[in-house]
Amino acid sequence: MSTWSKSQRVRLIGLLWLGIALVGSGADTPGDEKWIQLFNGKDLTGWTPKITGYPLGENFADTFTVADGVIKVRYDKYPTFEKQFGHLFYKDKFSNYRVRVEYRFVGDQAKGGPSWATRNSGIMIHCQPPETMRKDQEFPVSIEVQFLGGDGKNARSTGNLCSPGTHVVMDKKLLTRHCTNSSSETFAGDQWVTVEAEVHGDKTIIHKVNGKPVIEYEQAQYDPGDKDAQPFIKDGAVLIKEGYIALQAESHPIEFRKVEILQLKD
Repeated sequence: MSTWSKSQRVRLIGLLWLGIALVGSGADTPGDEKWIQLFNGKDLTGWTPKITGYPLGENFADTFTVADGVIKVRYDKYPTFEKQFGHLFYKDKFSNYRVRVEYRFVGDQAKGGPSWATRNSGIMIHCQPPETMRKDQEFPVSIEVQFLGGDGKNARSTGNLCSPGTHVVMDKKLLTRHCTNSSSETFAGDQWVTVEAEVHGDKTIIHKVNGKPVIEYEQAQYDPGDKDAQPFIKDGAVLIKEGYIALQAESHPIEFRKVEILQLKD
């Protein structure tokens, strides 16, 4: 029978106590992360479309479908695209979380789509409730984590920030311009890209592309000058602490392979 030296026994006891301490403190390890799949890979259960010009829940021309384990945005049944901007809302709202999306652009843009919308989509966070959108409203009041694909000519970063009906604070200054580019590289072709937004209520928001932070800002807030944002400003309070999540459809076919969320502590 083998024997343990005194130093070996002391070391073993120390390791055991360290393990107990880590468990007791709730220390995070990669296995502790409980990501929730918002897309089940089979159908649109839990998701509701809102397309400009149509009532909430009407999936005009089968804009959003599921096939081969992905959410597909397609325009095959559109005679022409006439500002039918679409958003696919998840049923629950969130405040402190990480949301991760795998996407890729495919094919050609729909006929009639605006030039700026070529290989352009995104995920909207801190969205207004979908039932509060006007029938002809083009974009929900929200923070957009913008997805852009390479056009073969110019550098086009992805994971950018856009702000329909909102403002943010960046570098301690109120940012009122509509879009701000991230520091990401350009992703050309039909390759899959992973974009994540880490959201801390009305405090810090960080965008990541393939795991790398590319832009950071804070204090997401309603734009007092925007008519769709005004109803959500109560007693002068403009900060946005929570909201819904929506996938975007802006006239270029796109696929979403994974949409998952990790709830964070307040």
